Amino acid sequence: MTFRSILFPGAPDWAARDPDGPPDFFRDLNLDQIVAAATAGKDEYNLKPFFYVPLHDSDAIAYRHEVMQALNNPRVLSILQAFAQSMRAMREQMAAAEKRYYTQQKERWFLDAMDLYCDAVTRLAHDLSLEEFESRGLLGLRDYLVAYTSSDRFTSLRQQTKELKANLASISYCVHVDSPHFRVSHCETESDYSADVQATFDRFRQGTVKDYKFQFSNSPDMNNVEAIILEFVSRLHPDIFSALRAYCANHKASVNHTVTTFDREIQFYISYREHMTRLEAAGLEFCYPRVVNGTKEVLNRRGFDLALAGKLVGEGVAPVCNDFHLRGCERIIVVSGPNQGGKTTFARTFGQLHYLASLGLPVPGREAQLFLFDRLLTHFEREEIATNLRGKLQDDLIRIHRILGQASPDSIVIMNEIFTSTALHDAIALSKRIAAKLMDLDLLCVWVTFIDELASLGEQTVSMVSTVNPADPAQRTYKIIRRAADGLSYAMSIAEKHRLTYGMIRERVGS
Repeated sequence: MTFRSILFPGAPDWAARDPDGPPDFFRDLNLDQIVAAATAGKDEYNLKPFFYVPLHDSDAIAYRHEVMQALNNPRVLSILQAFAQSMRAMREQMAAAEKRYYTQQKERWFLDAMDLYCDAVTRLAHDLSLEEFESRGLLGLRDYLVAYTSSDRFTSLRQQTKELKANLASISYCVHVDSPHFRVSHCETESDYSADVQATFDRFRQGTVKDYKFQFSNSPDMNNVEAIILEFVSRLHPDIFSALRAYCANHKASVNHTVTTFDREIQFYISYREHMTRLEAAGLEFCYPRVVNGTKEVLNRRGFDLALAGKLVGEGVAPVCNDFHLRGCERIIVVSGPNQGGKTTFARTFGQLHYLASLGLPVPGREAQLFLFDRLLTHFEREEIATNLRGKLQDDLIRIHRILGQASPDSIVIMNEIFTSTALHDAIALSKRIAAKLMDLDLLCVWVTFIDELASLGEQTVSMVSTVNPADPAQRTYKIIRRAADGLSYAMSIAEKHRLTYGMIRERVGS
C-alpha cells in the first residue's frame, strides 16, 4: 500500500508543496480568473493551491494526463463523483455531530458518519475493480483500496459499525405518561393499538378528511424531554451504549488520510474537466499537449484565451481562435498592430497554454506542442500608484531588470506594451538592448509592442500582426497572423483616434 497522491507520482506530502498564494504572473495572464471559474462551487476542497504549483517533470505531466484521460470514461467519472458525494455527506454528518449538545446524540451521529465512510470506501474499491484504465495513479489507488479494505483495521471498523447500528435499531422501549410525570421501561407484552384504532375509524371515513396526526419537529436538536428519555433508554441498555461510547473514543482518527487526500485531490481534475466541458459544448476544442524540453519548437492550432472564453461563452459569443508556431532558431514572437486588436489576448493565451500544460491539464486548441519551462515571467502595464515615487519609465526598467536577472534559457518571458511613457527613439533604443539580452539567453518570449523594428532584429524574431477588416480598417478581426510588421494598421488606428483619416479630413474640410 504505497499509493500517496493522485496528483504527484511518488510525491512527498502536499504540505511540503502547499504554496502561500498564486505566482506573480497569475493576474497578468488572467489565470486567477480561470482558476476561480474552474473551482467555483468547490470551496470545501480548497483547490486553488493545486493550481499554483507547476510541474517541471514530463513524467509527472504524463501521470496527470493519464488521470484526465481515464475521466473520459463516463463510468469512471460517475464512480468518482458518487464517491465525492458520499464523502461530502460523511463530512456534513461529522460536522453536524460536533454541533449536537447531548452526548448520546453526538455519538450516534458520529456512528452514522463512519457508516457513510465505510460504505463509500468499500463501494469505490469495488467499482474501480470493475473498470479498465491505463492511469498509473488510478491503478495505484485501486491496489491501495483493495489492500486497505481487506486490512484487519478496516474490516473491524466496518463490522463494529454495522453491528452497533443493528443493535441500536433493535432497541424498543415504552414511555408511560402520567402527567406531569413519565417513566421509561422495556417493551414487554404491550400491544400497539394504533392499527386497531385506524381500522375502526376507517369504516366511518367519508371522502377527504383532515389529518390529525401529530407532527414531530424537523429540528435535529433534541429538547429536554427527549434528552431525558434518551438518557433513561441508555440506562435500560447499558451494554449497547457503553459499546457506542467506546467505539467513538477508539475511532476518532479512523478516517484514512490517504483516502481523504484523494477525495480532495481528484477534484482538481474533475473541476477543470467540468469547466472544460462547458466550453466544449460551445464548440471550442481542447487537446493534450506534447510537452517538450529538448526543443523549443512550439505550436498551437486554434488556441484561445481561456479566461476570455469563459466570459464570452456565458454571453453566447464564441472567442476568436488563433495559431502560432516557432521553428528552428525562432524564439521571440513580436506582436504589433492596432490597439484593441487582440494583441494582449494573444500574449495571455501563449502564457496560459504553457502554464496549463505545466499543470498536466488539457489546453485550448486542436493541437499543441509546448515547452516545459523553469520560470514564467511577465511584464504587463500597471496602474501608477500614488505612493510609488518612481516614474513610469523607471518602474518599467526596474521590473525588466528583475525579469532579466531571474530568466534562464529555459524560461518564458511575456511583455506587453513597455516604454509607452517615453519618447519613441528612447523606447526603440531601450527595447533593442532588452531584445539583445533575451536573444542571448535564447529563451521563448512574446512581446506586444508598438515598435515595429523589433520584429526584424534577426532570425530569432517572428513578426505577428493583429489584423483588421480590409473593407473597414476600424473593425478589428482579432486574428493574429504571421506577417511582416508594416505599421499601416497601427498608423490607421492612430489616425482614427485623432480623427485624421482621409475620409475624416475630407468631411471636416467639406463642412
